Amino acid sequence: MSAQLVGQLRDAMADGRLAAGERLPSTRALGKLLGVSRTVVTEAYEQLYAEGWLEGRHGSGTYVTDGVAAAPEPRPRKPTTRPARRAAAPHEIDLRPGLAWIGALDTPAWRRAWRLAAGMPPQQRQDPHGLPGLREALADYIRRSRGVSCPLDGLLVTRGATNGLDLLAATVLRPGDRVGVEDPGYGRARVVLEGRGAELVPCPVDEHGLIVDGLPDDLRIVYTTPSHQFPMGGVLPIPRRQALLAWARRNGALIAEDDYDGEFRFDVAPLPALYGLDPDVVVYLGTTAKILTTDMGVGWLAGRPDLVGEVALRREQLNDRTAVVPQDALRLLLERGDLDRYVRRMRAEYARRREVVVGALAGLRLRGDTAGLHLVVDVPEGEARRVSAEAGERGVLVETLERHHMGPARASGLVIGYGSAATTAELRAGCEIVRSLSA
Repeated sequence: MSAQLVGQLRDAMADGRLAAGERLPSTRALGKLLGVSRTVVTEAYEQLYAEGWLEGRHGSGTYVTDGVAAAPEPRPRKPTTRPARRAAAPHEIDLRPGLAWIGALDTPAWRRAWRLAAGMPPQQRQDPHGLPGLREALADYIRRSRGVSCPLDGLLVTRGATNGLDLLAATVLRPGDRVGVEDPGYGRARVVLEGRGAELVPCPVDEHGLIVDGLPDDLRIVYTTPSHQFPMGGVLPIPRRQALLAWARRNGALIAEDDYDGEFRFDVAPLPALYGLDPDVVVYLGTTAKILTTDMGVGWLAGRPDLVGEVALRREQLNDRTAVVPQDALRLLLERGDLDRYVRRMRAEYARRREVVVGALAGLRLRGDTAGLHLVVDVPEGEARRVSAEAGERGVLVETLERHHMGPARASGLVIGYGSAATTAELRAGCEIVRSLSA
């Protein structure tokens, strides 16, 4: 709703319906008029302040900035992400990244957990940190699986990693704060941070992940995916991890670590999370989207207890919450050991699917294929778009690296996901088409 209000106010100021120097209603009055919360209006005003459309006059209120209406009609802002992904048609083979394989999910344990969770009595008021029972089970799970040891008051249940990032940004950022994002990197993270008024600073990556040398000293947050850089697939080496932590401490910055698929590694055991090296400057974001399914809608945020307390308070102000039934279902899956068994089974399944993809792409240079649910095929500069387009004509959906860049693409290639709904036979057939077009 805040985004819709921003767009409507921006249009009204651009076409002169709201004139330069005109006073806007107070956040409380406009919220009452529109039938929305004051928070919705406050966030919209903050965004428009950051963009320069509005200005405050001490003791007087909020006004349209002088000269806005007289200026030429602004050109559409260049988006920080590529166009939204369309749904795959039934006959197409979807090799795009970002999805988990759910073919093995419908188990008796899965159905039992949801049935029992749905029978729990409703709660009148929810703790913004999440259900205590789930937090205890999650704390034990991420300690065992990811080397993350945090006190319960340093753990908050979210609706996913992106929601956790949004809550963190809403808590610590002020309009105009500079935030570092990996480039290429995760587009939804950029959308979330920009929506909170951040000035995004693209930070280059290489085959090992984020390049720490040269990070600006004035960044408030750096968003990174160190266990399996998205989309390039690099794993951040220990020296760079230490350098990143030292940079954050030196500059009073925070590191937002998105551990979106850290459970799945095929050459060695899953690497410990960056959070374990310095919990004071790292905020750890996790999700069930890759472990189970995006439909679960549950994730977690771990950090310093004082910071997590501030996030919980801000969350309550925003009236943001995680649905109770999925929380209880996940708690039951964790307490009964069902989730651990499922992850072990899926690690073997993804390893098999990866082998199919690697075999079908034999002869091409691959990157990031030792972990996660996707890999990158190196394709000569200028060829990636052609291969993607021609593969699409033959019913195979693949993404280019260009889609994941914030600005002009510096790397060329194709991102192949093997966690989608495609069967192993479809994976093989689709990748063989990609190989034939890339040769």
